[in-house]
Amino acid sequence: MPNTVLMCPPTFFDVRERKNPYMRLPIDHTLAQHQWENLRRSLENAGVKVETIAPVKDLEDMVFAANQVFVGYSDKIGKFIVPSEMRYIIRQKEVPFYVDWFRERGYKIIALDLKGEYLEGHGDLLWHPDRSKIWAGYGFRSTLGGVKKFAERMEELGFPVIPLELVDDHCYHLDTCLCPLNNDAALIYPGAYSADAMKQLRSGWKRLHELSRDEAVQFIGNGIVANGRYITPRMTDNLKRILEAEGLSPVLVDTSEFEKSGGSVFCMKCVIE
Repeated sequence: MPNTVLMCPPTFFDVRERKNPYMRLPIDHTLAQHQWENLRRSLENAGVKVETIAPVKDLEDMVFAANQVFVGYSDKIGKFIVPSEMRYIIRQKEVPFYVDWFRERGYKIIALDLKGEYLEGHGDLLWHPDRSKIWAGYGFRSTLGGVKKFAERMEELGFPVIPLELVDDHCYHLDTCLCPLNNDAALIYPGAYSADAMKQLRSGWKRLHELSRDEAVQFIGNGIVANGRYITPRMTDNLKRILEAEGLSPVLVDTSEFEKSGGSVFCMKCVIE
C-alpha cells in the first residue's frame, strides 16, 4: 500500500465549529500531539516514509491531511492532484497550502470548475488498491455534482469512478465506512450506504467484510493498511477474525483526541505514493 505519506502536525488542532456528529470539547492538546507522533512512528515502523507540511495558525482541521487534495498518477500526465472544494469555509482555507506543497514538488494541478459543488479529497475519493478505479462517496460532504465533474476528468485519464451514496451522517466521509484491504477485499459498514451503492460495492470486490455500526462509529473502518499491517484505533473480535483471514497484523494507535473532531488514523495522512 503506501510508500510515502504526507502529514500535518497538530500544532493548532482544536474543535471550534460543529461539522459532524462526533465533535466535542475539550481537546487535550498535549495528548493529541503524543497520539499524532505515535501514528507517525507506527507508519515509519511499517516502512512508510512520512513527509510533513507546516501547520497554519487558525486552521484547526489542517491536521486531517486526507481531505485537501486528491493525489494520483497517470501515464498521460504524470503525477497530479485535484484540489478539493471543501464544504466548510474554514476548511476551504487549508486547500491552497496543500496545493502549493504539491506544486513545489512538480505535481500537475487539475483544477475543476466546482462552483456550487463540493469534493473533499481522499475523505470521499478512494483508489482501488491496484489503482484501476476510484470509489467516490457523496451525500454529506462531497456532492453528486462534484463527483460527476471529478469523474469526467478522471475518465479522460483512464480511471473509472464509481459513485456511492452515503446515508448515515456518522459516516459523513467514505473513509469512515470503506477501507480497502487488498485488491480483492475491503472493510465496509453496510448501513452507511444506499441500496444502489451496496450493489456497486458487492460487484466491485470479491470479499466484503462487514463492520457493525458500533465498530464504524469507533473508526475501526478508518484504518491504514501498510506493508502487512492494519493500523487501527481499536480491536474487536470481529476485526481480529477479518485481519487474520486477510493476512494482516493489527497495530493499535489511540486517536481519542482526534475522534472528538470526527477523524482517526486514515484522516491524518495523504498517500503520496
